Amino acid sequence: MTATPDLLLANSTLLYSTEQVDFAIDALAVTINQQFKNTELVLMCVMTGGLYFSGKLLSKLTMPVELDYVQANRYQKHLTGGELVWSKPPSLDIQQKIVLLVDDILDEGITLKAVHNKCLELGAKQVMTAVLADKQNQLKKPIQADFVALTVPNLFVFGCGMDAHGWWRNLSEIRALK
Repeated sequence: MTATPDLLLANSTLLYSTEQVDFAIDALAVTINQQFKNTELVLMCVMTGGLYFSGKLLSKLTMPVELDYVQANRYQKHLTGGELVWSKPPSLDIQQKIVLLVDDILDEGITLKAVHNKCLELGAKQVMTAVLADKQNQLKKPIQADFVALTVPNLFVFGCGMDAHGWWRNLSEIRALK
């Protein structure tokens, strides 16, 4: 059976509404603004999933921000992770800079840890992480996010940058496949 966009949506349940997601992002931005007040920051979006969250968060940050992105993922439209594939490393010179990695979800933590390590290898002074969702999957993750907007159960979730078979990254709510 082909996973069509309509079928995916019909076979899902709402976890967080648009209003709940926006409220969580607003609250997280306040925390980040307090921690990095008067500090220059590099916001490093982990593509493609982190695009939605990065865009929402970027407009709420009050410190001077440089923007860059990396593309490294393990899913390539699949429901389970595979080998890490790097499509684009950081472009900015991040030596002695504070980097805030922004990603959609902390699932197993393998991709986020690899990007974190790459930023340190490139000379970042400090690397912090922010995720829209932290999956409560009882795994021993190699990295914990410094900033978490929402937690989600151990289900396959989509929306707000997270996809289901390549679809629905554009949803402003977070849903889970049944």
